Amino acid sequence: MSVTSALYTGVSGLLANGDAMNVIGNNISNVNTVGYKEARTNFSDLLSANIGNNSQIGKGVQIQSVQNIFTQGSSNTSENVTDLSIQGDSFFIVKNPSAPDPTTPAEGLLTRAGSFHVDKNLFLVNPDGYQVMGTDGKPIQFLNSNSDTTTDFGRVTKIDSQGIITYLAQDGITQCYYNGSAATGQKVTAGVPSPPITIATASALDPTALKKAGNSLWTPTGDSGVSTALFSAQSFTPNGTSEQILSNTLEASNVDMATEFVKMIVTQRAYSANSKTITTTDQMTQEVLGLIR
Repeated sequence: MSVTSALYTGVSGLLANGDAMNVIGNNISNVNTVGYKEARTNFSDLLSANIGNNSQIGKGVQIQSVQNIFTQGSSNTSENVTDLSIQGDSFFIVKNPSAPDPTTPAEGLLTRAGSFHVDKNLFLVNPDGYQVMGTDGKPIQFLNSNSDTTTDFGRVTKIDSQGIITYLAQDGITQCYYNGSAATGQKVTAGVPSPPITIATASALDPTALKKAGNSLWTPTGDSGVSTALFSAQSFTPNGTSEQILSNTLEASNVDMATEFVKMIVTQRAYSANSKTITTTDQMTQEVLGLIR
């Protein structure tokens, strides 16, 4: 292999390990980000050069992919009833309030960060104002008729493992179930609405194919296997057992600091070794040039 090829091999190692360090740094910086999923760098070798006698010499390394790891993060207790986490592999569905059609995947986004609250317009939203979707295919919005204090919305008091929302009416006494944006609610004494309108969730057959959209949001792709039906009135409802919604909890980042620091040290050593390869190759080049003189 020529000296020039050796230089390019070292440079490829510098570039790949430099990008890998960026991935590690991003993981560490998001160690306290709710619902964050760590990423890892997958390397692959470049096409080798044939040198005869069925022998090959590698030409360096490249980043094959940056893969997101969707292991479950730990649950942190919260005092806010509308702080939610999912025990299982599903995602909450949210939409940008300016998006015209929430029933299409292009308008629906996924998230594991369940730090929700009720805004001034009585929508259930995340900190950036993205509206949480219900299983009726519409954003969850509590309504006040200004005529019946026993059903008009006061505050959320409970969200069960299946995503059924219970709220306290404005009279401060009556408990009601959320019954969709077209109704003010149904009193608990009348029983659970059939079918109940719950917080919608979606599953991805291949979550690693989801595309990051920033703000702890994910955009579905064709390869992720997220069904378009999940953004309509047929949204998946947690069964309350293997897939359940936990209230008063938030899912922490799944980044393990100890593991990331080990990766950082290994990557730093690899970067230094590749730098040494370039330095040594340059010295060899100088020796060859010295022979010419």
